[in-house]
Amino acid sequence: MTASTDYTAQEIIVVAGAKVLEDKKIVFVGTGLPMVASLLAKRTHAPGLIPVFEAGAVGPPLAHGLPVSVGCSRTFTGASYVKGLNAAFELTQRGFADFGFIGGAEVDMYGNLNSTMMGDYPAGYQKPKVRLPGSGGASDMAASCERTILIVPHDKKKFNEKLSYVTSPGHLDGSPNARFKAGMQGKGPYRLITTKGIFDFEENTKRMRLIQTFPGETVQSIQDATGFELLVAPNVTEFAAPTVEEIRLIREVVDPDGIFVKRVAK
Repeated sequence: MTASTDYTAQEIIVVAGAKVLEDKKIVFVGTGLPMVASLLAKRTHAPGLIPVFEAGAVGPPLAHGLPVSVGCSRTFTGASYVKGLNAAFELTQRGFADFGFIGGAEVDMYGNLNSTMMGDYPAGYQKPKVRLPGSGGASDMAASCERTILIVPHDKKKFNEKLSYVTSPGHLDGSPNARFKAGMQGKGPYRLITTKGIFDFEENTKRMRLIQTFPGETVQSIQDATGFELLVAPNVTEFAAPTVEEIRLIREVVDPDGIFVKRVAK
């Protein structure tokens, strides 16, 4: 397949996110780029992927295009069944969501996410430096899905040793059985996809570990953009650039209106 030379940071995130998803698995899909990546996966290597949306739709074919929200009518059309928010989260709590796909504005080395506020908590909660969108269903997904896939734009201000606020729990403090002791199920963060590379979480320490660099990045350039020390896998590879066909699908089929994947002005 021919590699594209014309792709954006958002588009490589979408391609990488799609490739993490596996065919015939259940994925609880958050709003935004996770939706785009899930639809791309269904249009390529994972036609049997079963998406679940917070408003209650399970298994829609998404044949009518990209939903604009978790309650969009496109999430309900052709779904295997539709109940409601409680039923969707009950499904995850019973262990039926293989993946939860969520984003955040700030992340720490253990995969805990902040999407609530930037500033001094608790004293500055009412008047934060930045008020973020909040949890929505992300905290429930992070606590209950079998594995979570995280998306965070890579910036030193967003990769911090201590979060302003923990919205969505990851591996907590990284201690043995921390999630189980806190009453959570599932294995927690599985992959983190940023604008610079792909990371997993080392099995024993649960710390963020670089496993793949995006084209043009190095281990050092990624470490320089991170506010804590990264672990580095012994066999770091370069993630292949998106193909021309993958970029065409994103722009012409999956998100032709640029709802979530913004176009770069020429």
